[in-house]
Amino acid sequence: MVLAAGAGVRLGRPKAQVELDGRRLVDLAVEACAHAGLDPVVVVTGAAPVEPEPLAGSDQLQTPEVVVADNPEWDSGQASSLRVGLAEVGERPDIDALVVTLVDTPGVGAEHLRRVVAALADGATAAVAAYRGQQRTPVGLLREVWAEVADAVHGDEGARAWLREHPGLVTPVECGDLGPWRDIDVPADLPS
Repeated sequence: MVLAAGAGVRLGRPKAQVELDGRRLVDLAVEACAHAGLDPVVVVTGAAPVEPEPLAGSDQLQTPEVVVADNPEWDSGQASSLRVGLAEVGERPDIDALVVTLVDTPGVGAEHLRRVVAALADGATAAVAAYRGQQRTPVGLLREVWAEVADAVHGDEGARAWLREHPGLVTPVECGDLGPWRDIDVPADLPS
């Protein structure tokens, strides 16, 4: 699941539409999910209508189903987007786990996602990418906790509060060797 609904107020434009090296952040996030073998990829939009582009080099990988889920309450914060995405995936009984990533973290790639998926496959209920011990994104969750997470989230905070309240269910997945975690919040965060 790619959370891509925000208006990017501090950035001055919706982050999903921001381009890096000629590619929109939303397309980079979907491509990372595809390269990690995630299928379907649910993209939660809101502030700006965004339709992901066809994957670059899709003849070299299995193209996942890409589902765009609109969050009409996007301006209430990230929690509403997470709930919309959980509801969309929840309608698919064949899916027993999901991984949540953010559109504004272009450094999160397929290997980050694969590591989180592997932790879930190894028995974690919740798996969180960690960077030198600091937990960030992506976050993986088994279906058994989706409803609880959806009930616990509020405002502009995703699953963080639920994760803090359930440390015994959280498996940190070190990803610091893949590079520093960074997000794009303000124009100065964009490469020049």
